[in-house]
Amino acid sequence: MLDLEVTPERSLGSTTENWEFVLGMHFSQAVAIIQSQVGIIKGVQVLYSDTNPLNVDIIINMPQDGIRLIFDPVQQRLKTIEVFNMKLVKLKYCSMTFNSPEVVPSIEEIEHSFGATHPGVYDAAKQLFALHFRGLSFYFPVDSKLQPGYAHGLGSLHFPSGASPVVSKMAIYSGVNVIDSRPPPLPLSCYHQQLYLEAATVLRSSAHGTRGLRLQLYTEGSIRSLEPRKQCLTREILFGDSCQDVASNLGAPSRVFFKSEDKMKIHSPSAHRRVQSKRSDFFFNYFTLGIDVLFDARTHKTKKIIMHTNFPGHYNFNMYHRCEFQLELAADKVTEDAPLDAPVTITAYSKWDTIASRLAPAERPVVLHRVGSTNTANVFGSTFSYGYQDIIFEVMPNNYIASVTLYQPATPYHVADWNTTTIATTTTFPAGHSSSYGSSSSSSSSSGRNVLLQDAKPNQANMRITA
Repeated sequence: MLDLEVTPERSLGSTTENWEFVLGMHFSQAVAIIQSQVGIIKGVQVLYSDTNPLNVDIIINMPQDGIRLIFDPVQQRLKTIEVFNMKLVKLKYCSMTFNSPEVVPSIEEIEHSFGATHPGVYDAAKQLFALHFRGLSFYFPVDSKLQPGYAHGLGSLHFPSGASPVVSKMAIYSGVNVIDSRPPPLPLSCYHQQLYLEAATVLRSSAHGTRGLRLQLYTEGSIRSLEPRKQCLTREILFGDSCQDVASNLGAPSRVFFKSEDKMKIHSPSAHRRVQSKRSDFFFNYFTLGIDVLFDARTHKTKKIIMHTNFPGHYNFNMYHRCEFQLELAADKVTEDAPLDAPVTITAYSKWDTIASRLAPAERPVVLHRVGSTNTANVFGSTFSYGYQDIIFEVMPNNYIASVTLYQPATPYHVADWNTTTIATTTTFPAGHSSSYGSSSSSSSSSGRNVLLQDAKPNQANMRITA
């Protein structure tokens, strides 16, 4: 049984281990805590909506511990902590136990532990009485025979048996109302000396296409100050930057991944397919920024940038934070809602049918199916990669964008150089669009990636639960 400390409007943490679920923390940080407690926290479920991922909360459910973590679907940060089964956990406040097998969380016990508060709110339809503190609520089930003739709260209610009701559910949240609660900004205690992304702007020019990214970043302030503080930075990553330039601007990557094989080489001309590369291109994976940077094996220069949207239902979900990017393109088509001279603004929340209604991407996508190892099924289904100019959009079956790949078109190599240089694989899409596609950006998801030129099976379930 977990022994936890309650901090109203802030957190629920272990009293024996060095961990806590903090309001405002990112989904991936909560998952990391659960993974560190393997064998102690069991039977974890992740609940989300396939068809409406931006309007339905993402929930981590721990039924064997009676805890539910509710995350905002857009910001993907923790907004509410619920204890829905008080019998499965021990709870303390200011080191004073108010819920355990020996201590029953009655009205008197809650008032004794937390002090006085405003009168409770009685819901006759649900037969629940809610007692609210700032950032903390307790819910008491009441019998239908209860006479709701109270004047000052729970203390004046009449109970047929003379017994006080017991807490059935507790909620920790930010603010004064659990219904209107929103996740606070990422707490400083969750920074862990990492760099985080506020926003990313794709830099483009009409003559040369994509130039790179401008990143609005934040991290911990100078250690000279007595208290930690938030520090904002602006950095740029441009095509042609060396790996040293990128590391200088963004710091050390979360992981370096060397491409052992290129699954898209089969779409290259026959001469390129026969070339045996003696060097491997390599990625800098920045998980907290939601981006990958690919460097050429021969020149060590930036040649590709991948931005991840981290939607639930994608194979790489929870590996990256969402990249809050903005990309503006000139329209190819006129619609009733927008004239031709109005730019097409694409963000991490844009839907592909809306984008395709104003652009002219490749008509036939490349179907991408990821597997963890040989003969391993991918329960999340295939994604579709559409090429447009120097951009590749990876689209999920629910019409949301999984990733956007920005690249520099490969420069031709002389035949004499083929045996001594790494050939940049180019995938040629129909309708005259050419694009260079990046394989997996991390060892756990890329080593077994397969490309199937066939239709993927559509998702049939609106709600998916995975262990």
